Amino acid sequence: MIDRYSRTIFRELWSDRARFDAWLRVELAVCEAMEGIGLVPKGQAAAVREATAGKVSAERILEIEAVTKHDVIAFLTHIEEIAGDPARWLHLGMTSSDVLDTSLALICREAAEHLLASTDGLLAALKKRALEHKMTATIGRSHGIHAEPTTAGVVFARWHAEVSRSRERLERAKEAISVGKIAGAVGAYGNIDPKVESIALADLGLRPETVASQIVARDRHAEFLNALAMLGTAVEQIAVGVRHWQRTEVNEAEEGFGKGQKGSSAMPHKKNPILSENVTGLARLLRGYARSGIEDVVLWHERDISHSSVERIALPDATALADFMLIRATKIITGLVVKPENMLKNLQASGGLYNSGGILLELVQKGHPRQRAYEWVQECAMAYLAGDGTFQENLKQHGEIKKSLSADEIDSLFDLTNQLKHVDHIIKRALGEA
Repeated sequence: MIDRYSRTIFRELWSDRARFDAWLRVELAVCEAMEGIGLVPKGQAAAVREATAGKVSAERILEIEAVTKHDVIAFLTHIEEIAGDPARWLHLGMTSSDVLDTSLALICREAAEHLLASTDGLLAALKKRALEHKMTATIGRSHGIHAEPTTAGVVFARWHAEVSRSRERLERAKEAISVGKIAGAVGAYGNIDPKVESIALADLGLRPETVASQIVARDRHAEFLNALAMLGTAVEQIAVGVRHWQRTEVNEAEEGFGKGQKGSSAMPHKKNPILSENVTGLARLLRGYARSGIEDVVLWHERDISHSSVERIALPDATALADFMLIRATKIITGLVVKPENMLKNLQASGGLYNSGGILLELVQKGHPRQRAYEWVQECAMAYLAGDGTFQENLKQHGEIKKSLSADEIDSLFDLTNQLKHVDHIIKRALGEA
């Protein structure tokens, strides 16, 4: 799936070539650390680096692996083919997972950095639309039913805030995953000095696993996959919002529709929210990978290999899918056709019922018990919904309400600006400008 859904940068990041390059980085960092404390003759890492520059062949390593049935041994065999004697100083006291897990941390960290950049692109698009439609009035809905007014800008700001939180989670997960181990077969440093690990990992910009087994603990990878799932869910939140806006009965916004684009093979009139529906589906995949990551945490003793096959699919796929979703969501928001006139029309369709809460509060302020005032306002609303008068006139004619509220006072409470007076504060807080 990675080839279908990822940008070139992700295809390269998870390629065999990039994987073997990362392995060599780890091996050389360890060799140089050993040179630094006198365990390996000076210059061996430099000799291997020079001999292998531009000559490591992923194809040759895979060819050897077909015989050895062991990827790291195949890799080391190929490096020896190229570099000769200096290569014998590689992998001293190490186990395969020292190389695999440390290099995986390097790749996951880089993937996270690309994802953070893509997230920033979506946040910028949401911010622009939030400011553009800060005061574009629309009806808020709870349970799908008209509630009280809000603005399209507030909706965009809410999405911005959720994506921002997902970005923070991803940043934390990047730190959690930026951990390696050079601790030997079961993590007890049986044949390697912990100083080597400290020096080598610092050179790679990683931290040592607190207590390693044969591997880096998999709760770190689960955290990373769960951060991606939460990010995907934030994107899905946007997509579902757009899909509801585009429903025929709502028609308050729609995805951009290009010249020559077709919506249905049977119905020429159709314009469907296909990008948003696509994103909704992909979010389900990301949550599935998060579940797989959690299942990978518990392993036998110091390690079994049940997690490995999962990760080889889940990590490349999840990072590439998340990136694809972010870019697609940015396209959706950037090209979204917002329809302020339809938002206002829908807002007005309920005949001012959204003011019921304000009327209730005003009656409480006038000294009436809340539940009694609630019943009075509800009577006026239900009469209107049954086809009897307007809500506003029913309030003015209600025997109890008119004792406390004049017609002018009721009219003033139907002013839309009452409901939207704090929008600017919300937008500023959401965009980090409060």
